[in-house]
Amino acid sequence: MTASTDRGTQDGVLATIRAHHDQLGRTMSDHALTISRSIDRLASPAARRGVLVDFCNQEVLPHAMAEEETVYRVAADLPRTRLLVRAMHDEHLTLRELVGDLASAGSPGEISAAATALNAVFQSHVEKENEILLPALADAGVDLAALLKGMQEVLGGEPDTVEAVEEERAPAESPELDVRRLVPAQRHEQIFATFGELTARTAFVLVNDHDPKPLYYQFAAEHPGEFTWEYLESGPTVWKVRIGRP
Repeated sequence: MTASTDRGTQDGVLATIRAHHDQLGRTMSDHALTISRSIDRLASPAARRGVLVDFCNQEVLPHAMAEEETVYRVAADLPRTRLLVRAMHDEHLTLRELVGDLASAGSPGEISAAATALNAVFQSHVEKENEILLPALADAGVDLAALLKGMQEVLGGEPDTVEAVEEERAPAESPELDVRRLVPAQRHEQIFATFGELTARTAFVLVNDHDPKPLYYQFAAEHPGEFTWEYLESGPTVWKVRIGRP
């Protein structure tokens, strides 16, 4: 492969790992948000807490273990990343402890505090991986594609080529759903019906006459980690949001 292709491959693998991190981060944030909102509504957050604990045990912590066996093992041997990866390994231990704290929390306040702390640590952690650790490994000439092979079970598989990465990342044309002429009671029904028909990596563009932020909170409560939300236009008279499935 040429040098440009090598760089393209590295960039594609970086994008794949970052996309998985983004999905984990969105799901974590959505779960933490629904816990806080259930407490605001004076409802028990116990069920939501269980969902978040299961998500961490089934996806977040296995992902962390896979990173330690692949990315962190390589980074620990490089002078530029040795101290950083040591600190990030400690953060994995902190995440495990926070998941335990969340699982054992007794009161709604303790559950909310544990979920908030867990989300904050995780978001900070993946940002350092995305913006510091992974680019440093790429700059050092580490074969990220080889590392990705060691993590493909938790990342959902490895694209074989740069073209496959770009094809997966490229969004298809999204049809518009204009709800401005519908009465409010019909809008949410139509929106969720349209969302229910989406397949993976497809989306539609919601056209509305006001900021649909309350709709985002409903999606976060009912479909945590299962949707994407991207503002395309933000008023003052028209709002457009691309809503999709990751």
